[in-house]
Amino acid sequence: MSAVLFRNGLVLTMDDTHTVLPGHDVLIVEDRIAEIGAGLTPPPGAQEIDATGGILMPGMIDTHRHMWQTAMRGYGADWTLTQYFVWYYLESGKHFRPEDIHAGNVLAAWEALDAGVTTTVDWSHGLQSTEHADAAADALESVPGRFVLAYGNIQQGPWQWSAAPEFRDFVERRIKGSDMLGFQMAFDVTGDPAFPEKAAFEVARDLGVSVTTHAGVWGATNDDGIRLMHEHGFMTPQTVYVHAATLTHDSYHRIAATGGSVSVSTESEQSAGQGYPPTWTLRDHDIPVSLSMDTSVWWSGDLFSAMRTTLGADRSREHLRAHERAETVTHVHLRAEQVVDWATRGGSRALGLDSLVGSLQKGKKADVVLLKNDASPVMFPILNPYGHVAFQAQRGDVHTVVVNGRVVKHEHRLVGADLARARADVERTVEHLVATMGRDAWEKGMNPEIPETRVMDNPYTYTEWDAGSAQWKHGPAD
Repeated sequence: MSAVLFRNGLVLTMDDTHTVLPGHDVLIVEDRIAEIGAGLTPPPGAQEIDATGGILMPGMIDTHRHMWQTAMRGYGADWTLTQYFVWYYLESGKHFRPEDIHAGNVLAAWEALDAGVTTTVDWSHGLQSTEHADAAADALESVPGRFVLAYGNIQQGPWQWSAAPEFRDFVERRIKGSDMLGFQMAFDVTGDPAFPEKAAFEVARDLGVSVTTHAGVWGATNDDGIRLMHEHGFMTPQTVYVHAATLTHDSYHRIAATGGSVSVSTESEQSAGQGYPPTWTLRDHDIPVSLSMDTSVWWSGDLFSAMRTTLGADRSREHLRAHERAETVTHVHLRAEQVVDWATRGGSRALGLDSLVGSLQKGKKADVVLLKNDASPVMFPILNPYGHVAFQAQRGDVHTVVVNGRVVKHEHRLVGADLARARADVERTVEHLVATMGRDAWEKGMNPEIPETRVMDNPYTYTEWDAGSAQWKHGPAD
């Protein structure tokens, strides 16, 4: 019998009442949380981990990440959403081979675990064939995390790839209902009045799987798509709407009425241009929220960043709107405790996994993260634990990660990760893309043109520098 005992930590249970337990132990036996209490007696042979001075919390859950793109980490740092669409959808995304999908997924999977993200939805819209899909699944199953493969293909309409016999064959072969590898269908609804996506929704219904869809994305998906989904009965409590940043109240009402949830990717929305992160209006409509990182082509792959930027975006909007009314915000509405919930329990609810993960409770699956870093001055004092998680902690403070009872990171180092092989595989993907595209095209894609700008005349410039005399010349005020 395998067992792990965390000793004397500050436990954020994230249960229904958000119970906080200072100085408590968490005992894991096999794949479950066996007990939470003070001074617990471990079974013989248990691995004991000193959590003194640290925070024990549920593993975080990312409900939307294009893991296959991680092989191009940071490449699109200066992209807009339009440039992303052109690169992946129209031009170079089609060059990814099955082995490139595999390389990106392996790297992304270990990256997630390193940051304390124990469940990740692989929004895998680069599956141009079932060979690509098998490579994606193989990669996820090779890493000891909890994943959901969200099957998609941006090179075909969803009514095409979902109708292919080989797609059904893949689902029958690879998807076994395991809580370690879940399954969704991933596609978008353009708002075409003919509603061609209807066929894909019918396949999802027939298979009994949920749909995750980019909704409310400026210039791409809008209220018409939501309306068509609703009118045809395809909006369900299991549907996850990604971004949902540019919808009208009517669409938010439809999402709320049908019980769906929204995956907010704040770093993505505020940088790429899907729309302003919609957390304020989601609260107004009482729509459940989870958090996600979108893609490492642009941003980091950890939910500490997601929590921090989500709080910042929501609060900055609240202040801005108040200032426009000549008012002052004295009490912010969105709190750190709420975004920690979104990063954990919000994800488990969105994925239908709430009975298994998302909180630290006796009997639940043992997905546990210890935040502790005795070498860092940032990890003490811990006064407001939710504020500490959301604003102070970061990837380097993740001391230990347990997934399904298995220790996958300990003392700040991943356990069992062959990073040398992962690096070599990713390097081969980059070499393949550069060779296929050509060096000039590769460099141009990474460095989009900078728009022309004009410096405005400033009427309040009273002095100017005289290079000849090396002194300031006095202006009108003199």
